Amino acid sequence: MMHAVVSVDGFIADENDDVGPLFDWYFNGDMPIVEEPAQERHAPFRVSKRSHEYVRSMWGSIGATVQGRHLFDLTNGWEAEPPAGDHLVVVSHRPKPDGWHPEADVPFFEDVAAAVEEAKARAGDRMVAVCAGDVGGQALALGLVDEVAMDVVPVVFGAGKRYFGSVHSQHLLEDPNVVIQGDRVLHLRYGTRR
Repeated sequence: MMHAVVSVDGFIADENDDVGPLFDWYFNGDMPIVEEPAQERHAPFRVSKRSHEYVRSMWGSIGATVQGRHLFDLTNGWEAEPPAGDHLVVVSHRPKPDGWHPEADVPFFEDVAAAVEEAKARAGDRMVAVCAGDVGGQALALGLVDEVAMDVVPVVFGAGKRYFGSVHSQHLLEDPNVVIQGDRVLHLRYGTRR
């Protein structure tokens, strides 16, 4: 599954990597997405009741997350503990930073397909989440994405980091199989066509 929070016009951040109001809905409710002690490691995500069941179920189904080096650098690899799932796999043409969490089993791959394969092995019978953006777009173009999940926020950025990265060809998706209106967010999921 390829996933991210996205503006109505298809951006996951502005040109300076600022997410602006895209994540506001993660904090506008009173229902926690994750339980203690995981909530201590990450921001205190509290969503509205309408988003809670969907997001909690989706996050609970994730076994491994694949992220690109740019997001890794922005988040410091979530300190080797992704918000959803037990495993993190990074796509990068540069090696893991010296001294970065030496205890963490976070492999780096230059090849998107190899990273997804490793994430599948680590996820077992759970889902692999590929972060949207350039890596997600590459995975989609390679036919490695079965589903596209978007949390669409009612804001227009006009420019920035594109949800599908630098994909330059057409990819047909199925009709949405999930459409849930949350508070300041619309949760959508589309199967991909092969």
